[in-house]
Amino acid sequence: MKQFMDEDFLLMNDTAKTLYHDYAAKMPIIDYHCHVSPQEIFEDKAFENITEVWLGGDHYKWRMIRAMGVDEKYITGDSTAKEKFDAFAKALPYAIGNPLYHWTHLELKRYFDCDLPLNEKNADEIWEICNKKLQSGFTVRKIIEASGVTHICTTDDPIDNLEWHKKIAADDTFKTVVLPAFRPDKAVNVHKEGFKDYLLKLGEAAGVEIKTLDDVKTALGKRIQFFDDMGCVASDHGLDYIPCLDDEVLAEAALAKVLVGEVPSVKETEAYITSILTYCGKEYARRGWVMQYHFGAIRSVNTERFKQLGPDTGFDTISTRDNSEKLVQILDLLKEKNGKLPKTIIYSLNPNDDAMIGAAIGAFQGTEVPGQIQHGSAWWFNDTKAGMEKQMKTLASLGVLSNFVGMLTDSRSFLSYTRHEYFRRILCNMLGTWVEEGMYPNDLEFLGQVVQDISYNNAIRYMGLKA
Repeated sequence: MKQFMDEDFLLMNDTAKTLYHDYAAKMPIIDYHCHVSPQEIFEDKAFENITEVWLGGDHYKWRMIRAMGVDEKYITGDSTAKEKFDAFAKALPYAIGNPLYHWTHLELKRYFDCDLPLNEKNADEIWEICNKKLQSGFTVRKIIEASGVTHICTTDDPIDNLEWHKKIAADDTFKTVVLPAFRPDKAVNVHKEGFKDYLLKLGEAAGVEIKTLDDVKTALGKRIQFFDDMGCVASDHGLDYIPCLDDEVLAEAALAKVLVGEVPSVKETEAYITSILTYCGKEYARRGWVMQYHFGAIRSVNTERFKQLGPDTGFDTISTRDNSEKLVQILDLLKEKNGKLPKTIIYSLNPNDDAMIGAAIGAFQGTEVPGQIQHGSAWWFNDTKAGMEKQMKTLASLGVLSNFVGMLTDSRSFLSYTRHEYFRRILCNMLGTWVEEGMYPNDLEFLGQVVQDISYNNAIRYMGLKA
């Protein structure tokens, strides 16, 4: 019987062990998509206790605790930090097969030198171990440095003044590069509540009075340039679904209706979103940015909980809407209208889209960089062991796995960098198994380079950054 999560965790053969320990483990981390706070990085936030850094804002954990029938008071409510931690500790042992179980114990091992499996019986002991480390000066920057993170791309609204990024960039004592990433969802979602009010803020930030579709584009263009001046190399779009309706008249009508308090039609909405996406895509391509599309989520499905807690609290689910035709149409439209596609990473929350994405990206590859159009890492509900293996095996079957830009945290927690280790172990075991089964030559030097590229080098090259 193997020991629980030993140094060869998830590595099921000798080749896998060599690939991980000799090649993957030594690589630094680029976290090119996440939701951590640049303010907390600049201020080098110190955490009072493990609950604050571990459970605050982590809807993955909240969903698991709720599944055990725990009262919301002990999840997001007004109970004490210790009571919330105890609720998590009591629930966790039941999460057999959930990646949370592995992530939690990797975090305990790597950051707190704790090999104990967390449960109700030892919750007090682990609480003390973690808090002692946190209160000894184990701050945000120390966590980032201990994780070997060289680059972080945060997620930022176009109207953000990027104050904290400026301050981080001016601080020579901190070596990790922290860059903004452009997330213009509020300017794209013409059909959603608050759009009209947001346009006023966008106009103020850009110095543009917004009355027409061209005004919106002008304002976004100015903010894109501002982000570019701040070192931005990537954008991100969170889309409910992929639209593609190339009609500027309908797009203009959608905006005009919203500005006078009316509701645009479905076609007008799709035309507006398409118009903004193609405009932004052109601007990204001009600057060599990476464009990311995340789609396939149905958000805030529990109305009662949404009213109580707001968005991003663990009440989203997977859409099974067919995006296949629209995805290739909008990629084709971007290329036709703008002359070339920006570097693009495509993520779907629906795992059934893996083969569709794998086939689609092969029709649009360019010459700017190997793997110019990428199938993004298994995302959100899919970043499980099985989900990551499925995504990578599909990519390998239909494209070139060796060009893959690898893992990201997509997290609000500074302890989530161990997810890169989890991913690397799964990658090495998959490749090692193919070698052991005679499906690929036992060329460890070449495969070791592939592992290091997927772990780090590919993303650095793809983003146009310096290691």
